[in-house]
Amino acid sequence: MEESYVSLAELKVILEKEKAVRGELNPEQQYSLSHAALFARVPADKVPAIVKELMEIPMMSPFNAMKIADLLPTHLDDVRAIFAKERFSLSKEDADKVLEIVGKYR
Repeated sequence: MEESYVSLAELKVILEKEKAVRGELNPEQQYSLSHAALFARVPADKVPAIVKELMEIPMMSPFNAMKIADLLPTHLDDVRAIFAKERFSLSKEDADKVLEIVGKYR
């Protein structure tokens, strides 16, 4: 079984389709849909383009790329916070590149 990550915007689309098919969602799914609707910052169709560009940055993982697509950081400190749990630190040039990429999709 392979893991794949989805953004909040993509989760919102998935859950809305599921709600249309079933008629209703269980409480956990409804809570997830409400959360995704509230916090998704970009349309689901733009997420793959953002992730693709971010994956070109050295040391970028799919998880971190998806997290950046969800959060759309605006400051260098926000980018550093995303990478705080990693065993490496993102260079200033790469962090600036993240901010440049994200800035195109606001």
